[in-house]
Amino acid sequence: MAREKITEEELVGRIDQEITDSLGYGGDLSLQRERAMEYYYGELFGNEVDGRSQFVDSTVQDTIEWIKPALMRIFASGDQMVTFNPVGPEDVASAKQATDYINHVFMKDNPGWEILYSWFTDALLQKNGIIKVWWDETEEWNREEYKGLDEMELQALVTDPRVEVLEHTSPGMESDGTYGEGSNEGHHVVITRDMSLGRVHVENVPPDEFLIARMSKTIQDSRFVCHRVKKTLTELREMYGDIDPEDLTGGTYGELDYSAENQARYRYDESGYMGFGQEELYGTDDSMREYWLHEAFIRVDYDGDGIAELRKVCLVGSKVLANEEVDSVPFVSLTPIKIPHKFFGLSVADLTMDLQLIKSTLMRNLMDNMYNQNFGRYAVLEGQANLDDLLTQRPGGVVRVKSPNAVMPLATPPLQNYSFQMLQYLDSIREQRSGVSSSTQGLNADALKSHTTATAVAQVMTAAQARVELIARNFAETGVKELMNVIYELVQKNQDKQRVVMLNNEWVPVRPDMWRDKMDCSVSVGLGHGNRDQQLMHLTTMMQFATQAMSGGLNIVTEQNLYNMGAALIKNMGFQNVQDFLTDPQQAPQKGNPDEEMKQAELQLKKGELDVKIAETQIKQQKLQMEAAEAQVNAQLKMAELQLEREQKRPVAIGDT
Repeated sequence: MAREKITEEELVGRIDQEITDSLGYGGDLSLQRERAMEYYYGELFGNEVDGRSQFVDSTVQDTIEWIKPALMRIFASGDQMVTFNPVGPEDVASAKQATDYINHVFMKDNPGWEILYSWFTDALLQKNGIIKVWWDETEEWNREEYKGLDEMELQALVTDPRVEVLEHTSPGMESDGTYGEGSNEGHHVVITRDMSLGRVHVENVPPDEFLIARMSKTIQDSRFVCHRVKKTLTELREMYGDIDPEDLTGGTYGELDYSAENQARYRYDESGYMGFGQEELYGTDDSMREYWLHEAFIRVDYDGDGIAELRKVCLVGSKVLANEEVDSVPFVSLTPIKIPHKFFGLSVADLTMDLQLIKSTLMRNLMDNMYNQNFGRYAVLEGQANLDDLLTQRPGGVVRVKSPNAVMPLATPPLQNYSFQMLQYLDSIREQRSGVSSSTQGLNADALKSHTTATAVAQVMTAAQARVELIARNFAETGVKELMNVIYELVQKNQDKQRVVMLNNEWVPVRPDMWRDKMDCSVSVGLGHGNRDQQLMHLTTMMQFATQAMSGGLNIVTEQNLYNMGAALIKNMGFQNVQDFLTDPQQAPQKGNPDEEMKQAELQLKKGELDVKIAETQIKQQKLQMEAAEAQVNAQLKMAELQLEREQKRPVAIGDT
């Protein structure tokens, strides 16, 4: 039975209820992330005593900052973060192009390195990192400058309908338009590129701005997901057209609207305006007044057909600015330590905050003890010593006393070795939990002494890196692959016009709408295979073996195999442009097989001999034909001569004249 369509007021009420009940809207989760932020910044614990040490350890920050370089090296050091695999033999070319282009879209069209850095930091510190990715149709012009272009590259660039040339200097032309000896390294072009044709936009979402329904396991399966972000009235008008501020009641934000974790983020450096006193700040100017925009994705039976559909509803307060049905939720999440059947996992901060508290407490006691030993306490007989002299600390100072034993030092217990052993034990616990140790950080010289075998060092490094590799694998499988698949789907569905981009040092025309609808992608995570030096050693050994095999006539290594080894070796050295050093045999001019060339030569020789024989036969035939013709002509001449002789010998009749 058909149901009635729900009203806009009912929809707003349902969204308000979901927001209030969602994870991320205050509650324990927000307090946990606030605490993690405070530990990361090294803020005081609140249990400090005046006159005592207030030292704060930095275990949380150190652990996170030592993990991030390994993660960034895995995902952002190469030219291909992910690889798309062909589904069938007809997809080989498009899969290779998709690999190059999707990596280009993320790393070049968007600030990919910065996005990954913030994404990973949020996850390591605040349980989950959130990315928002969507197809943006907003008009945008980018200024670009190119140097050293040849004629073909220049034509490929300027023929793009989105490109407008601002400046162009030809080879041999100076910047003032005259020709001279300068600017002879190809064409120098300054252009503006129209980006209004649409592009993939990727941005980081602060964890405190992301809301999700309780008991959710994934973003796509959740009944409610929301991005809660502040926007000025000017930004709202640019997004949704003309808006009357009188209609945005209940949408302004103030002190109470900020989450605890948001305040912790900005409290450390005391930077920034916290949203207080907008009336005093802006007065009657509403253009920069700020509001809370809720971009909600909710599953609801809006049209009354009995089936809930996914709708995107944008509202400020109770004012609905947009309401449309969509196919998917534009968010991607990752977490370092995934908990089965839960959306939020555990952060590295969750694993190390207790260690920071314990180490801080131990270090405070040790520092207080050392202070007391250096500036000890005294027992004084009342009335037998001058207290002013005693309290005045200076080298060579004199304390006036009335009796010999009026002032006696109080013994301070010495530092015990087990205190330092406890600190070492806590470091070992951190290593077990996170994989970060002095060995993996390169800070332990004893681990790399000459008497330590390379195998032992490799075992230590591999064991310590196992936890970091697991975090990298979680990031790859739960976040990075999904992000790249979303980018693939967006360009495949929306980019229906050709775009000319530089991929692998070549200008390539790209039409994503001609690709397959879906394609599998993979991410390479290789910490477990050893560090870069070990890989370099292994590649060098493989190259030597391959070269010896080819020189020995063993048919087990091809030119393509050798090229692949050399390309991997060059990339391992840190060079990304393999084409500058090696030429792919598939792109090199094809050389013929010597045996085949010999056979072809023999065939050509035999063909030449046959042609000679045919020519000789033709000459003989022509000679015979000429002889036959000559004989015929001679016969005709003989007949003519005989006829003439008969005519001359015929008798003449009487009377003839």
